[in-house]
Amino acid sequence: MSEDKPPSSQSTNKSWFNRLSQMFQGEPQTQKELVEFIEDAEERSLIDQYTKDMIHGVLSVSTKRVRDIMIPRSQMVVLEKDQSIEQSIKTITDSAHSRFPVISEDKDNIEGILLAKDLVQFAFNREFKDKPLIDIVRPCVIVPESKKVDVLLREFREERYHMAVVVDEYGGVSGLITIEDILEEIVGEIEDEFAHEDDTQLDIRKVSNKLYSIQALTSLADFNQYFNTKFTPNDVDTIGGLVTNAFGHLPKRGEETIIEGYQFKVINADSRRLVQLQVQVPQV
Repeated sequence: MSEDKPPSSQSTNKSWFNRLSQMFQGEPQTQKELVEFIEDAEERSLIDQYTKDMIHGVLSVSTKRVRDIMIPRSQMVVLEKDQSIEQSIKTITDSAHSRFPVISEDKDNIEGILLAKDLVQFAFNREFKDKPLIDIVRPCVIVPESKKVDVLLREFREERYHMAVVVDEYGGVSGLITIEDILEEIVGEIEDEFAHEDDTQLDIRKVSNKLYSIQALTSLADFNQYFNTKFTPNDVDTIGGLVTNAFGHLPKRGEETIIEGYQFKVINADSRRLVQLQVQVPQV
């Protein structure tokens, strides 16, 4: 009578890849089955945690619309078409962005997109210091809020552009989206090469007199220092953790809550965490 022998790792891997092959043959499988299959692959050490998260990111992007990940209108950094090159340089350097919508009257009237690199040939030439921005803007791409994110990513690659202005069903500007926003949904946040963890100016940005845009990973210590508040950590280290605890669940985009007079609104979130918040400080 022969003894049963445990399967070798080679046969285990072969079995797993056979299942993968079978999965993509014949009738399409459900996304739920695919997710379970990926989880199983990570448990078997056939793929690592990073690869698994990236595959989940791809699956997530395939179900999202532009409205789900766009930078909202209130947080758009824009330039005005009548601004001179000299006047616009401070805004460009302070924001650390590379592309800017150029408007005529308000954010519903976008004349084009300015690439910061296009200013290089004029920035150090005093002859052009008063040259208006409208003379050097590029055409802007318009996409609807309802456009699928994976379709837009393909268009970004094929058409070789990196930013699009997002409009609602009435034609009003509701935000903008960049290729980096989509890639971050897949691979996680892409840190700028010059970003520093202690640079709270990148984490907290003033939008208007009482309104601020805040990265959810901003530490509570930095938040307290910036706003002179005394939020006490309760098993959380970030403002995103504090807000999540206040909700009692992982909130979705658009949900709001008030903590000690500060009104927090979720601007961007994925299935695992908060990404960006908007906070309105109480009236003094």
